[in-house]
Amino acid sequence: MKILVCISQVPDTTTKIAFSDNNTNFNTQGVTFIINPYDEWYALVRALELKEGGVASAVNLVTVGKADAEPVIRKALALGGDEAIRIDTDSNDPYVVAAQIAEYAKSENYDLVLCGKESIDYNNGVMGAMLAELLDMNYIGFATSIDVAGSIATVKREIEGGEETDTSSFPLVISCQKGVAEARIPNMRGIMAARTKPLKVVAPAAISPLSTIASYEMPPAKSGVKMISPDNMDELVHLLHTEAKVI
Repeated sequence: MKILVCISQVPDTTTKIAFSDNNTNFNTQGVTFIINPYDEWYALVRALELKEGGVASAVNLVTVGKADAEPVIRKALALGGDEAIRIDTDSNDPYVVAAQIAEYAKSENYDLVLCGKESIDYNNGVMGAMLAELLDMNYIGFATSIDVAGSIATVKREIEGGEETDTSSFPLVISCQKGVAEARIPNMRGIMAARTKPLKVVAPAAISPLSTIASYEMPPAKSGVKMISPDNMDELVHLLHTEAKVI
């Protein structure tokens, strides 16, 4: 079995976000980028577990990004990926990302494609489903458990009010969330080996985006907290009626 894991580069959650060009562009100056946690902690680690268990023969990685994404993909190689592919373009449109990966993957005969349920920058949560459609593969989203026996995958996923268990044949695309695997930290041996593992750069296909970003804006600042003395319940009741908001 060949597995392809989709890796995206996202800003570290501790990064201070700013915008430029009249709030039409994300300002990347001084931003620290990391592997999208859903891709790293769950999709990639589960793929590695399947290889370690003898289910998979190879775990390849793919990212859509320019040269500045290579440190991130090298870290993914340090965790245990066999080789990486960087599609040399950048886009915040999920369709473009899915279509670029599909253009590469459709001739590579992957049995299983894993990705995180969403990226923590745009939080669209749609790329996996788009990729499955473009590759004409079955799709199971928001998986919390993945088991493979022979030619059948058994996948548990959260649904409203409970849990659902699905089975599917391959080829298959699965988006992953918490529960699929436990996060790993690359060791020194993996870091050293990642330096020599193959990283292939692929020219992008000519694909037009389906969406554009008109502008960015920061969320409203949090308001202060009013402290009410426990001896002044009348004021508390008054404020609950006049100022409190139901969320």
